[in-house]
Amino acid sequence: MDDLEKYIEKRKKNSPDFAQGFEEGYEHFKIGIMLRMAREEAGMTQEELARKMKTKKSAISRIENHAEDIRLSTLKKFAESVGKGLTVSLT
Repeated sequence: MDDLEKYIEKRKKNSPDFAQGFEEGYEHFKIGIMLRMAREEAGMTQEELARKMKTKKSAISRIENHAEDIRLSTLKKFAESVGKGLTVSLT
């Protein structure tokens, strides 16, 4: 475990607010990374995906970098545009 991981774990133990905020932020970050990876696996640039989705490159960038408030219909369209499906799960 590196110093950053130790720091995060210590903060999570000492501050429930930090722990909750960290986990929520991390989940949003992971969604954006998954979307970017799916696009890259499809061999598409943001510009190409934007054209396919009939939107702007800036919208694709916003989706990939600020994934905290994406409509399910947008996620589905994104997934289909890169040749993937979308599965939603409640745990």
